[in-house]
Amino acid sequence: MTALNYHHLRLFHRIAHEGSLTRAADVLNLSQSALSVQLQKLEQQLGHDLFERRGKKLALTEAGRIALDYADTVFETGNELIEVLQGRPRAAQHVLRVGALTTLSRNFQLEFLRPVIGRPDVELVVRSGTMRELLAQLEMHGLDVVLATTAVRRDAGTVLHSHLIAEQPVSLVGRSGSAAEPLRFPDALRTVPVTLPSLDSEIRVALDRVLSLAGIHPIIQAEVDDMAMLRLLARESEGVAVVPPIVVQDELHTGVLVEHCRIPDVTERFYAIVQTRRFPNPVLHDLIAASVSPRTGSAAE
Repeated sequence: MTALNYHHLRLFHRIAHEGSLTRAADVLNLSQSALSVQLQKLEQQLGHDLFERRGKKLALTEAGRIALDYADTVFETGNELIEVLQGRPRAAQHVLRVGALTTLSRNFQLEFLRPVIGRPDVELVVRSGTMRELLAQLEMHGLDVVLATTAVRRDAGTVLHSHLIAEQPVSLVGRSGSAAEPLRFPDALRTVPVTLPSLDSEIRVALDRVLSLAGIHPIIQAEVDDMAMLRLLARESEGVAVVPPIVVQDELHTGVLVEHCRIPDVTERFYAIVQTRRFPNPVLHDLIAASVSPRTGSAAE
């Protein structure tokens, strides 16, 4: 294989960061046709298309995302050389791009990412959004993984896979000293006001099923789709909240909240959703392998 043409790589680097052949041509003071020819030569040398057209926009392919990560590193070499000569060397880095639902427990996210936090060889990028937004970014190779509480539906047309990485118990929790006597599930919910996850959550679906079978109509004081907000309401409300203990682990540790009882047959599942790739992120592979639920083994769904 002939040596890599770094001039072609620099042109690709500019196109990728501008997101447009037209804008890159303007910045580089080249014609679009000349720039396109140079890009094609790089793609031929690498043996992969680096972009695909989506409407009027250019989107990186998986190979393009890998090439851009390397190009970013290559063109930082000059700065690294200066830093090395000045006695401030930097370690080579892998980039891990993580998407998380805006409603997902921050404590869970922290536990999942803890093995890579502070690693000098890993640059961590964390973005939040809706499921639709994050899966779109995952499919466009803008994210390496999406953290969610529901798995994606598998069919012949999808290249997304959901790994079950944790399954947490769900409990009734409340302010310390708020209950004069021990609370029992489900009978406590006949008389004690409760803060619940929203109707579209897996926890709520399972809970409503249990309460319906017991003939209990709870006194609902709030319904919340954001675990951070549910945590705050649990601290402020006189009643109880239905929540995985991991969400309020700090409050339980300090005694601000107490765990009255576990709710049988109700759990919250956490998934790492990934896309099948020819060039998987090695950091992500190790992270999922370390986090996968022991109950399910490989846990691919």
